[in-house]
Amino acid sequence: MLKYRFFLSVLLCLLVLASCSKYSKLLKGTDNEAKYQAALDYYEKKNYDRALQLFDVMQAYYRTKPEGENIAYLTAECYFNKKDYYIASSYYKRFVTRYPISKKAEEALYKSAMCYYIVSPKISLDQSDSYTAIKEFQNFVDIYPNSTRVDDVNARIDTLRMKIEEKEYDICQLYFKMEEYQAAITSYEAFLKDHPQTTHREEILNNMVINYFRYAEKSVPSKQRERYEQALEKYNTLCYVFPDSEYIAKLEPTVKKVREKLEKYKSNK
Repeated sequence: MLKYRFFLSVLLCLLVLASCSKYSKLLKGTDNEAKYQAALDYYEKKNYDRALQLFDVMQAYYRTKPEGENIAYLTAECYFNKKDYYIASSYYKRFVTRYPISKKAEEALYKSAMCYYIVSPKISLDQSDSYTAIKEFQNFVDIYPNSTRVDDVNARIDTLRMKIEEKEYDICQLYFKMEEYQAAITSYEAFLKDHPQTTHREEILNNMVINYFRYAEKSVPSKQRERYEQALEKYNTLCYVFPDSEYIAKLEPTVKKVREKLEKYKSNK
C-alpha cells in the first residue's frame, strides 16, 4: 500500500513538472496562435492565472487583430472571476475606451460598475466604493439609456443610496448620543437636506428638540434664548408634519420647560 501511494505521488509530481515545462515553453515561444488557443483553454478550465499570463504576452501582437478585442475582454473577465474587482474594473473601462462600438462594450461598462457594487462594504465602514459604484452606474445609464439593464442598475443605485443614507444617519446619531450638540445639529440639517424623503425624519425632529434643549441648558446666557426657540421650532415642525407621532407626548415635559424658559425672557423685557 505504501509503495503504491509513493508511486502515485511520484507520478503526480512528474505530471506537474511536465505540465509546467510545457507551459513555460509555450509562454516563451513565438507561436502566438498556440498561445491564444491555450489561453482560451485555460480560461475555460478556470485557470485564470495562466490564462492571464498568456493574454498579457499576446496583447501587443493581437492589438490590431480581431483576437485583440477578445483578449482585452477576457483579461478583465479573468480578474473579475479571480475577485480582483478593482483591477477588473480598470480593465473593463480600458476595454470600453479601446473598443467603444464592440458588442461587449455595454456589458463591460456594466461590469465595471458591478465591481464597485460588489466591494461596497457594510454600513459601518467607509462608503467611498458605494459612491464610486453610483457614479459608474449613472454613467452606464447615461450612455445606454435604452439598455435592458437600466431597471437593474436603478435598483442597485437605490440600494447603494440607502446604504449611504444609513451610514450618514448613524454618524448623526453618534454625535447626538455623544452630546456633541453643534455637530449633531449640523449633521442632522445636512442629512435632511441631502435625504428629503428619509424615513428617519420623524425621529430626527424628535432628537433635534432634545438636542437644542440640552444645548441651550449648557450654553452661555447670551445664546440660550435662541436655542430654546430653535427647540420649540423643531417641536412645532414635528407636530405639523407628524401630528400622530408618538414622540409628541414624550416630548411634552421637555417642551413645557422650554416654554417656561421663554416666558421668563418675555417677562424680563
